[in-house]
Amino acid sequence: MAASIGMVVPLVVMAQTPPKPTAPKKEKPEPPPKIDGITVPRANGHFLGLTVDGVQFNLRFYNEKKKPEKPDAATAAARWNPVNVKAELRAILTPSPDGMMLVSPGWVKPPLTFQVYFTLFTADGTVIETFHLDMNELMEAPAPAAAPVKGY
Repeated sequence: MAASIGMVVPLVVMAQTPPKPTAPKKEKPEPPPKIDGITVPRANGHFLGLTVDGVQFNLRFYNEKKKPEKPDAATAAARWNPVNVKAELRAILTPSPDGMMLVSPGWVKPPLTFQVYFTLFTADGTVIETFHLDMNELMEAPAPAAAPVKGY
């Protein structure tokens, strides 16, 4: 007869420990909102964003957290000297149909290599503020990198 060698495994009774409370997940901080176009800080802590869409100036208004808000100006006047026209051009920016920005008539034509001067007005014609921008800043936005071509 063969002797069997048995192995005795002691049972260890482990006390159940209550699950550890999980720390609340730290949410990643939200990246700051991006203002399209040229960003203009204002004296009241708010911001403006100027873009040229097609042939129109679009002047958007942002609060101190860079979230879009309704314009506090009823109209704006713009003047600029484009390189392809011999005279100074002027435009009145009026509220867009949705009321979230001021829009000019379609007179802005490339190349956007000029200074533009803006004046913001209240509904009764009082000047809120004035500022000027170099439109070359719109042209200096980095272009997306092209994918490398294999074989060269």
